[in-house]
This record gives sequence, structure tokens and C-alpha cells, in this order.
Amino acid sequence: MKVTTNVRNVAVILLIAAVIYALGHTGDFALGFLETLIGLAFMAALAWIASRLYREHRTEIYGLGTRDRAIAYIAVGVGALALTAVNRFWNSGFGTVVWVVLLGCCIYALYAVWRASREY
Repeated sequence: MKVTTNVRNVAVILLIAAVIYALGHTGDFALGFLETLIGLAFMAALAWIASRLYREHRTEIYGLGTRDRAIAYIAVGVGALALTAVNRFWNSGFGTVVWVVLLGCCIYALYAVWRASREY
């Protein structure tokens, strides 16, 4: 049973590689369209995972308290905005520094909320 699953997985990867290779010869539009579809599927999968994690850990999130919960939500929001604007930030040296500082602050804020949640 495991061998057939592995063979199926390899066949799917080869099929995707063949489609990308075939679309590479048709021009930039088809390959750009495929890249957009893959990106959207990836973002949809991330959104689904985030919603599942939220549903599973809802009581712990509400148990944080208003202040810590607000810090966590703001840190996640700023981090998401920084990650979506990475191309604009990386156009200059100062923008790159600002981007790194933003992500560092988001990570620190989430770590501080996690530490506060573990204290009694």
C-alpha cells in the first residue's frame, strides 16, 4: 500500500513538472497565470490552517486577556502587511532595515505574549 502511495506522489510531481515545462514554451502569460494560481492556492491553504488553529485554541486565546490578545493580533497583522510588502521594502537599503525591524518587533511581541501566557 505504501509503494502505491509513493508512486502516485511521484507521478503527481512529474505531472506538475511537465505542465510547467509545457507552459514555459507558450509565453509569459500562461506561466504567470500558473504562478498566480499556485500562489493563491498556497495562500488559501495558509488561511485554512490559520482558521483551524484559531478554532482549536480559541479558549487559550481568550484566556490571554484583552491587552495580550490585542498585542498578538496587532503583531500578526503588522507581520502579514510587512510580508506582503516585501518587494517595496527591499527597493532601498533603509526599507530593508525597516522591514527587518518590523518583523523583529512582531516576533518579539508574539514571544512576549507567549511568555506572559505561561506565567501563573
